[in-house]
Amino acid sequence: MFPQAPIYTSIYEPKAMPQEYRSWDIRTSFLNRLPLIRRYHQPFLPLYPLAFEQFDLGEYDLVISVTSAFAHGVITPPKTLHICYCLTPTRFLWDYHDYVRREGVPSLVRALLPPFLNYLRLWDQVAADRVDHFVAISQAVQRRIEKYYRRESTIIHPPINTIAYEVAPAQEDYFLIVSRLVPYKRIDIAVRAFNKLGLPLVIVGDGRDRAPLEAMAKPNVVFLGHIPDGEIGEQLARCRALIFPGKEDFGLSALEAQAAGRPVIAYAGGGALETVVEGVTGAFFHEQTVEALTGAVERFKGEHYDPEAIRRHAEGFDVSVFKRKMGGLIEREYAAHRGEGDKLWN
Repeated sequence: MFPQAPIYTSIYEPKAMPQEYRSWDIRTSFLNRLPLIRRYHQPFLPLYPLAFEQFDLGEYDLVISVTSAFAHGVITPPKTLHICYCLTPTRFLWDYHDYVRREGVPSLVRALLPPFLNYLRLWDQVAADRVDHFVAISQAVQRRIEKYYRRESTIIHPPINTIAYEVAPAQEDYFLIVSRLVPYKRIDIAVRAFNKLGLPLVIVGDGRDRAPLEAMAKPNVVFLGHIPDGEIGEQLARCRALIFPGKEDFGLSALEAQAAGRPVIAYAGGGALETVVEGVTGAFFHEQTVEALTGAVERFKGEHYDPEAIRRHAEGFDVSVFKRKMGGLIEREYAAHRGEGDKLWN
């Protein structure tokens, strides 16, 4: 929406990011110059608030922070409208015990973290007060913003590019997961369920959980690792259904599968409740257990789903819809911030 706007961020490693990023105007904080930070960023946790606060944003009429941690803490002058597109209030601050349990944080780190986290929670609440308007990506995130920041927000769902996906004329005999392989995604539930079912499961994606997941998987569960985006679209279009076992703040892969006309078997929690229509675009299981997922797969009847109807639902989350909603919100908030006669663009 703003292709000429500079992007301010804490650290940036060009080699780790898509090629097209290299033509963008990306401006990094002092953290980017510290030794080893691009490989080991976690030890520098106490410095991230300072990194975002030191940016001079005084020349801008509009600042949009996109954040699940620190970016909303930028300091802007009164004339500047600051809209925060909040992916979630910071998980390791506000859901600490569940976070460290899921992520397998070592006991020594658990012992050292609390004093820093207390400081960061206080900072996070102060930082939230600097935002003029919050936009939440889902109802779940909206509730967290209200609880932790005591702020209202507008929901605008993240977009998918539906033209990148097509409905296939026929499907093949496998179920699919497209995900990072990290603990909170609960891919372990799916692997154990399909071990019991004996049905083909293809897993696309990589992450630190890959080795233990592969170790527990039977031969009917295949790991493809990272594959190009175009191949992901083909995998989605040909699968029987996408398996979505995690509780996500939103969950783009579920919508991408629907854009390809395929139903989703999802855990009934988080963003899936806003993107999957039971009986029309997919089916839910209501406990994050092997037994619940196994039962949902056994009950699944792919022939009951209309691929074109599934795709039409996904089109309601297209990039064009996002741009219209986000553009309208920015115009309204800017007019209220600067006076009814002012316009950010014509």
